[in-house]
Amino acid sequence: MNTLYLSSQNLTHNYNVLRSKIGDKTKFIAVVKANAYGSALAPFAQHLVNLGVDALAVAYTEEGVQLRALGIQIPILVFYPQIPTLHVLVSNSLQPCLYNPTLFLELKKIVLQERHSNYPVHIKYNTGLNRVGFLPNEVNWVLNQIRTAPFAIQSVYSHLAASEEKRPSSLCDKQIKYFQKIKTNHLELETSQPYFHLLNSSGVFNYPEYQFDAVRCGIALHGFANNDKWDNELQPVATLKSSISQIISVKKGASVGYDHGWVAPKDSSIATLPIGHADGIGRHFGSVKTPVYLHNKPVSIVGNVCMDMLMIDITGVACELGDEVEIFGLQHPASEFALHGKTISYEVLTQLGPRIERKWLS
Repeated sequence: MNTLYLSSQNLTHNYNVLRSKIGDKTKFIAVVKANAYGSALAPFAQHLVNLGVDALAVAYTEEGVQLRALGIQIPILVFYPQIPTLHVLVSNSLQPCLYNPTLFLELKKIVLQERHSNYPVHIKYNTGLNRVGFLPNEVNWVLNQIRTAPFAIQSVYSHLAASEEKRPSSLCDKQIKYFQKIKTNHLELETSQPYFHLLNSSGVFNYPEYQFDAVRCGIALHGFANNDKWDNELQPVATLKSSISQIISVKKGASVGYDHGWVAPKDSSIATLPIGHADGIGRHFGSVKTPVYLHNKPVSIVGNVCMDMLMIDITGVACELGDEVEIFGLQHPASEFALHGKTISYEVLTQLGPRIERKWLS
C-alpha cells in the first residue's frame, strides 16, 4: 500500500562523503534520533555501526534504550536527557549530555546512589542557539563541580545556529569564538582531556576547519545538507511510494476534497491514494498542488489532504488501479517535496507515520 524504501548503498555513500571531509582521527558521531529521522532505527543504526562510526546519538533516553535492546554496544549519547529518566539512562549505560545545573546535580546524586565512579558524560554549552546548554559564563561552575562529581567528561560541545548560512556569518563567527574560549578554559582547568565538537551536517561542509575532535551528522546521512551544492554530493536514502486505490471522473466545476479544496478547471480524472496527514503528508500539500510522480510523469495533489487519503489529478495520464505513485525519491527527493509545503526535509521525513511499511534495501 504505502512503502518507504531505504537504500543502504546510498547511506554508505553519504557516510563516505562525510568521512572524506574530516580528518582520519576525527570522531564521527552519527545522529539517529526520531527513529533515524523517520526511517527505520534498527537497520539504519546497525548499518552505521558496521560502517565504523565512533558513537551514536539520540534525543531522549527511550531511544537509547531501544538501541541497547538491539545489542549495540558502542557509546550512545543522549542529547536531551530528562530528569525522570536518569535512572533508566544509567542502568542502560547511556551517556547523557548535561546542559544545566539542575540536571548535572540530579545525575550526580543518582550516580553516587548507584555507587558508580567515572560515569561518562558530555557537557553542552549554549553559545548562541539559545535552546539548551550551559551559558559560557557558567564554565567555571561546571569546572568546579567536575572536581567532586563521579563523572568522566567524554566531550564538550556546542551547536551552531546557522551552519548552512553563507559565510561570513556573524552569528556563527561569534559562536565559534565563544566555543574556542570554552575549550581553552576546559583544557586549562580540567585534569581529564575531553574531546570537543561543534559541527553538525551543514557545518561539515561549511566550516571544515572547525571540526575540532569530532563531528555530529544526522540529516546528511539521509542525503541532505541544506544547500543544493552540498546535496549534489549526497544521495537520498528514502523513497516513498503509494498506489492508486480508486479512479473517478469529475466534471468541470466539480470540487474535490474537504471544504471544496480544489475545483476542476475542466473535465478531469482523479485518482485516490491511501495515504494522508495521519501518515505525515500535511493537509496543505494539496492546496498548493504539490507534484508527485506517476509513471515518471508529474501529477498534482489536489484538494485538501485527508487523514487517510489524498487525491491526485491524473488527467491525460494512462493508469489503472494498483499503479505505483512516487511521493518523493532519488530524482525528486524529500527536500524538493518539502519546498512545496514551505518546510524542510527534516520535517517531511520525521513525520512519516507507523502505517507506512519500511523496506531496507541491502
